[in-house]
Amino acid sequence: MKKDFQISYEYFKNAGELDDIEKELLDKAKQARENAYSPYSEFSVGCSVLLENGQIFTGNNQENAAFPSGLCAERTALFWISANFPEEKIKKIFVVGGPKEFSENNPPIPPCGACRQSLLEYETKQNENIDLYFSNMNDEVIKVKSIKDLLPFYFDATFL
Repeated sequence: MKKDFQISYEYFKNAGELDDIEKELLDKAKQARENAYSPYSEFSVGCSVLLENGQIFTGNNQENAAFPSGLCAERTALFWISANFPEEKIKKIFVVGGPKEFSENNPPIPPCGACRQSLLEYETKQNENIDLYFSNMNDEVIKVKSIKDLLPFYFDATFL
């Protein structure tokens, strides 16, 4: 028997199509990207996270010569937030990435598989979907309403 997945997502051609909070999250993710430590891959990623209390926190990728000792932007932000605001719900996450040298041909950059799994853990923990946005440096944005949209055969605590 063959089955298919279908996901819904929103596409924004540029930042002008975003609302005010989305624009702020995009800007903060871009700013965080500027502070990324990516001397080996030359691929910088910034992430901004909106909590239910209205606070916004950021993270960026941090590489290490001893691969894979570095950490992605999304997990840098998530783990810090969880350590400092363990009960606060995450409402929105914005990811902006691409080569350090800007190229107009780069598509919106989604989270890697490890980050998708980590993001899913927090969505499951709070029992509430997280809006996830990912973008390129041209402000072209894709939005999904749940991490599960990017990880349909997900693994969570129900399997344990």
